[in-house]
Formats: sequence, C-alpha cells, structure tokens
Amino acid sequence: MAIREQAFSTIASVFKMHGAEGGELCSLRYDLTVPFARHLAMNNLSAMTRYQISKVYRRNNPSKGRYCEFYQCDFDIAGQYEPMLADFEVIVVLNQLLDKLDIGTYEIKFNHRKLLDGMLDIYGVPAEKFRTVCSSIDKLDKQTFEQVKKEMLEEKGLSVETTDRIGAIVKKRGSPFEILTELKAEGSKYLENCGSVAALRELDILFQALKEANCLDNLFFDLSLARGLDYYTGVIYEAVFKGTTQVGSIAAGGRYDNLVGMFSGKQVPAVGVSLGIERVFAIMEQQAKGRNQVVRATDTQVLVSILGKDVISASKLVTPLWNANISAKMKVSNRVMDHITFAKQKGIPWMVLVGPLKKGV
Repeated sequence: MAIREQAFSTIASVFKMHGAEGGELCSLRYDLTVPFARHLAMNNLSAMTRYQISKVYRRNNPSKGRYCEFYQCDFDIAGQYEPMLADFEVIVVLNQLLDKLDIGTYEIKFNHRKLLDGMLDIYGVPAEKFRTVCSSIDKLDKQTFEQVKKEMLEEKGLSVETTDRIGAIVKKRGSPFEILTELKAEGSKYLENCGSVAALRELDILFQALKEANCLDNLFFDLSLARGLDYYTGVIYEAVFKGTTQVGSIAAGGRYDNLVGMFSGKQVPAVGVSLGIERVFAIMEQQAKGRNQVVRATDTQVLVSILGKDVISASKLVTPLWNANISAKMKVSNRVMDHITFAKQKGIPWMVLVGPLKKGV
C-alpha cells in the first residue's frame, strides 16, 4: 500500500503539472476513456484536459499480470488544437511518468492508424476488413507471424500474397526518423495513399517536437503496433518495460477523434494515455525486494519515547510536533531497547528519548 500511495502521488503530480482536472465517475466501467467521452458529450463540453485514477473491471479470465478489477491512471486532452500539439504533450506526460516512477528501462512503440489503413488499402484489403485485420496484427507482440498469418488466411479471408506483403512491412521497426525516412523515400507506395501521406506528415511534426523535448531516446517506430480498440483514429503508442520483471505493456493510448461524436453527434477530437498501474506496482515491489529495501508503511518522522508509563509526559511532548505538521508517534515502555527496536523496524529516523536511563541519568 505504501508503494501504491507513493506511485499515485507521483502520477497525480505529473498530471497536475500539465493543467489537468481530476475526475471521478462511479460505475463498473471497462475503461476510463469511453466514460470520459460520454461525459464530454452529455455536458456539451468542447475542450477539457483531465486526469483520472480509478478502478476499472474486466469480465474474463485474466492472464498473468492482468486482473478482473484494477486501477488505471488516465490523462486526456480533448478539444481543437494545432495538429499534434496535444499528442505531443500526452507523450511528454507518459515519458515524465515513467521517468519519475523510476522503474528502469522502458520503450515506447509508435504507429499511426491512418498509416495502417493506408497499408491495408495499398495491399488490396477491403475497407470493411481493416479493423478485423488490425486486430490480428495487434497479436504480433504475443504470437509469431506464422500464427497471425494463419488467422488472416483462415478467419479473415485474405490471400497468401496479401498476408506475405503485410508480413514484410509489419516487421519494420527502428528509430522514429529512420523508419519515417524510409516510408517517405522516393517511389514509396505510401506517398500514393492520401491517408498514409497525412499520417507521415503528422508523425514528422510529432517526432520533431519530441526531439526538441529530448523525448526520443526511448521511442521506436514499430509498424506491427495496431492497438485492438476500434475507436483510435490517429497516432497510437504503447510503453513496454524492458527489465527482468516480465509484465509486458505498462501504458498505451492514442488519438480518438470520433468517440465523443458517437454519443452526441458533435465531433470533439481527443488524445490520451492510460497507465496500467498494477503492472507498475509489480515492478516497483520486485525492485524493492532486489535492493533489500525496507518499504516504510508510515511517514512517521519522530518517535517520542517515554521510559516508563507516563502518558501525560508523552502527550505534552508530542503535541507541539503535531501542531508543527511533523509526523510523530508516541511510545511508553520501561525498556530502552523496546523503543529502539520499534524505531528501527518502522524506519523512523528520529527519536526523542525521555526518562531515567540509569540512576542519576
């Protein structure tokens, strides 16, 4: 619980630094994004920067590192802004979160929904199959391409030639500008598709802005990233922990420009990120064990130790500390070592020891 409180405090401080308002809606919700979109629609809001740290629920048999009930920490920016301005800030927030939580090495994978759709269009996939084929591509982080290829052939009805062409492109991964330069090279088929051209232009702006913010070191352009949710319309991203604790994805998000309009008919573009805090807890707990670090369950700064049973003296000494907003605890006991042992076990850094240590002292 102490690790959770520390993590929540860090997360909330980063969200607030970027001008986000806190939000809490009560229901057994699947995620925090759809309720947020509905909130904007129901209250006729056209712009809002909000954060929310709340429980969400899944009705399934969760795999390792997943739960039926768990916390998500979301940060979203809704409203009309210059292209990629809000997307840029959300990615910076994600970088700052993972850096300040100090969980170790991580990477953020990027792609763009319009680029994926453009690829499928170029390779002859019917438009009505774009989403279902994307859901197959999204499994490439857990399955081999041969397994995914079989699904696309047998269940999605694609040809061998089409699946092989998709396989060749989704294997591309590298630094943002490396892959971007390759996709924009002269003769690239992606320059012949209007959706792909728009995606490449947006990603170019985004990567240039992130370069200015020194946020490119952990970023990778990964054409296999698809994100299974249908509501994404633009840039998509996923953060993965690279340390020894195997937890997989720890955060994900993207742009969803049409979701609010599904509830109200009024388009309110939005972009956001969701941090899967339960997996971050698992990493932090494992790191604390690895360092033999004692995680303090309390914030007590001073132990007021009275040798004897004098409760009145204890109350007289501890009250000024509390009044000065200093976290303090009282203990009365005749045995000196009882006090010292208690302070060491709790990790309390200061003691006020009052009473007769020995005759005359």
